[in-house]
Parts: sequence; C-alpha cells; structure tokens
Amino acid sequence: MLNTLKARFEKNPQRHPDVSWQQVEERLLGNEKALASLLRMEESGGEPDVIGLDESGALLFCDCARETPAGRRSLCYDDEALKKRKSNPPSASAVAQAEAMGVRLLSEAEYYRLQSLGEFDLKTSSWVAAPPEIRQKGGALFCEKRYGRVFTFHNGAESYYSVRGWRGLLRV
Repeated sequence: MLNTLKARFEKNPQRHPDVSWQQVEERLLGNEKALASLLRMEESGGEPDVIGLDESGALLFCDCARETPAGRRSLCYDDEALKKRKSNPPSASAVAQAEAMGVRLLSEAEYYRLQSLGEFDLKTSSWVAAPPEIRQKGGALFCEKRYGRVFTFHNGAESYYSVRGWRGLLRV
C-alpha cells in the first residue's frame, strides 16, 4: 500500500504542495488502522491521495479517482434511508460503507476543495455529508462537476442511481 500511495503522491504534486512524502510515510508507518482504511479505499476504486493538511496539521487523504469509485455506487445515503426503502433496496448505504472503512463522507466544502485540485465526477456524482436540518426532513446532498463548475443538488436520502456513490476522507 505504501508503494502505491508513494507513486500516486509523486505523480500528483499539485494536490499537496506543502506536504513531503517523508511526512506521509512517518505518519503511516506503524499506523495499521490508517493503512487498513487506505487499503479499503484503494480496493473499492478510490485511489486515495493526500490533499493537504487540516488546521491541526493532520494529513488529509481523499478518494481522488477521476469518477466516483466504482465499488461504491448505487447506494442510498444512510441506513435510515435504506430501512425506509420498501421496493428494490440497494445493497448498502454510503454512510455505513464509509464507517465500515474507517473514513467519512466529504462535506460539501471539502468536495469543493477537492474539485479545486483536479477534475472529478465529470460523469458521476458523489453523496456528501448532509447537514442535520436537511437530513431530518428526509433529504441528502450530492455533488458533481459539469460545464466547468461544481454543483450541489438535493435528493431523497433513500434514492440511489448507478452513477452516484461517495468519496471518503481520512485524517491521519
């Protein structure tokens, strides 16, 4: 996993101009939990990479696959929505998959930040963390990039589509 991450890190320096590979390697060596999460992200098609540091100095790893990871599509938003889905329920929910991987869905702001680092979701869309006031009313949010700009949309949390999945974020 470290070799894969290093190759991707070196190939995409625009995603993390203020981070060195040495910093990344030091944080990951011996951090089995983080490596396991990154492996799950990789195995489901996420192509995780460092996208910078947060305000506390933690490394931010995000799914940087060009399109929403293929292994994480056709899912409703969360388990509450999955339980409400009476006919043709999807196999899982985005929030539950993220939790099982040890990551979380991107916020809307984090999604916009990711889009400033490259071209993502030009044919797919990604669920993003829904604010409680939207989720309490049965809704959820997703984002995508079309026509050279990023859009945020809403849908019922129980909806799912073959081109909608989710992107994860891991702090290390």
